[in-house]
Amino acid sequence: MSTPFLGRLSTISTHLSSNPHLATGKMSSSAGPAPWREPFSHHLTHLRPPIFTLATLHPVPSHTSITVLPRARTCVFRGFWGTLPPNERNPAVLNPPLFRSDLLTFTTDARMSKTSDILDTAGPDSQTVSGGSSGGGGPVEAVFWVDETKTQWRVRGKAWVLGPGIDGEGEGERKVREVVGERMRRVKEWEGDDDWSWEREVEGHFGNLSPIMRGSFKGPEPGAEVDYHQGKRLGERVDDLRDEEARGNFRRDVMEGKGF
Repeated sequence: MSTPFLGRLSTISTHLSSNPHLATGKMSSSAGPAPWREPFSHHLTHLRPPIFTLATLHPVPSHTSITVLPRARTCVFRGFWGTLPPNERNPAVLNPPLFRSDLLTFTTDARMSKTSDILDTAGPDSQTVSGGSSGGGGPVEAVFWVDETKTQWRVRGKAWVLGPGIDGEGEGERKVREVVGERMRRVKEWEGDDDWSWEREVEGHFGNLSPIMRGSFKGPEPGAEVDYHQGKRLGERVDDLRDEEARGNFRRDVMEGKGF
């Protein structure tokens, strides 16, 4: 999986396989983890923090000859969906460990362009749609560079946005649960619908952030000029996991790689 120091870099395009799960969220345990997951996870132990570059497509005004432009930014890998990284300081009530997936997760703010990029570039053949605070299916690419192993990992595929009310019955929420649920695998016997919830999983991801990071979701709008006279301050703490403003802007994003 790695190359000598001066040798050719190994570029690995991952393929996260789909599993025949039920759309209700009662997932199958028939498929195991993807073959790349173990070496990928091992390589990420060298990244502190596990940062990567995320590229999205950004729609541009229709009067131009170019319809989309690439946008890239640095993000932090937040673990695989369904396998919340352990954090003894997380105050959230967590789901039981019933599921696993090969879906990468990262965090974004609803006010950031990458959120709208994922929602607005899904295309007519996407498996998901925009709707409420959840939706997506837009094309993305994530690139990890692991210097210690001289390896570049590239994950290219679709991403989905999970926001407040993900357990609801809006079109976007239902579609996201369906498409993400199909890519989850059960690792323990199903013990009832009340044992695991989408909303609790998103809240667990919010709780895994530091209080200062949680506070950033109620700070000034990303990219805007900071105005300390409008009650929007940098560096505020959020200890309440149900803080309405912070949770209203917090989004958990998941992505799979299929290649193009």
